[in-house]
Amino acid sequence: MLDRVDLSLWYERLHLPESARAVIDQIRSSEPARHVGGGHLNVHGRYPSRKMGKIIQFESHQVELAIVLELEHDECILEYYDQPCTIPLAYSAGSGRALSVIHTPDFFVLRKNAAGWEECKSAAELQKLSEKSPNRYQRTANGVWRCPPGERFAGSLGLYYRIRSSDEINWILQRNLLFLEDY
Repeated sequence: MLDRVDLSLWYERLHLPESARAVIDQIRSSEPARHVGGGHLNVHGRYPSRKMGKIIQFESHQVELAIVLELEHDECILEYYDQPCTIPLAYSAGSGRALSVIHTPDFFVLRKNAAGWEECKSAAELQKLSEKSPNRYQRTANGVWRCPPGERFAGSLGLYYRIRSSDEINWILQRNLLFLEDY
């Protein structure tokens, strides 16, 4: 984890505005905004992170745990936090009615060259959500999932918002990471 001096240097290098710095400082000094629980299809758990020096929660073995393992072992990831602060998402429903929801993304990630929120979903769930909420969940022509309201909110702070789909998980890498983790 970054100490105060390295964090200040990182802020300066990325030219992050004070508003982003305040959000990041709040996330870094707070407990998760909520405790995870398993749904009818999810198996939640806790991962003992060496990188973070604490327990990281996850709500799904199939998507979130895989992302945790990637974050844990990726050298470009400086820090990551589960269930960070809630954020507002404003968008139009399919009917055209304006909606505003409060959302808790799965992770907040400090990368060497960026920082932002990451939401993890299975590809099947994203497909259903995009049909129900087409202005919240969208798939680009090249198959990348997006959340425009999340991107707008994060972008206003100089941060990013990313949807992580189960389609992008390298399962061979996952098996290797799990196998080698004790070594």
